[in-house]
Amino acid sequence: MDRIKWCAGKKEGLSLVEPNSDLANAYIRKAEEALESMQINIIKDWKISTAYYTIYFSLYAVLMKLGVKCEIHSCTIEFTKRFLKEYFEEIELDFTEDSLKARIDSQYYVDRTVPDEQYNNMIQKSPEFLVKCKSVLIKLNEKKVNEIRSKFQEEVIKRSN
Repeated sequence: MDRIKWCAGKKEGLSLVEPNSDLANAYIRKAEEALESMQINIIKDWKISTAYYTIYFSLYAVLMKLGVKCEIHSCTIEFTKRFLKEYFEEIELDFTEDSLKARIDSQYYVDRTVPDEQYNNMIQKSPEFLVKCKSVLIKLNEKKVNEIRSKFQEEVIKRSN
């Protein structure tokens, strides 16, 4: 089954709302707070969680600017992979997926460990990802926002038929 269609069919999944720059800015502030928390934390699991939320809130800010609501993290990432390829490189998208998995492993499982390489990558790259998302927010003008929203709608309708 197509992941976008699945995400759009879920109650907490992908849906269009009014584009909102104020909410986008609020999520950027949340990302900055998560980053500050990551920098002062000393516990590895909490550093992983706060690094992940720096990444996630940064990405969600972009979705708010587009007027795309989603409460399922993997669907937020899937939307980005499908509709924001022109703004994010594949390595950045893989990084978001790997970071989600690391956060889940460290937060919900006592018998799973996050490799040091992944941990260090998150700590190093989460501030860069925040900056990247801020730059995407600047690039998203009204024309681009409407174009991406239309592509999403077409994809959902096309997959429904």
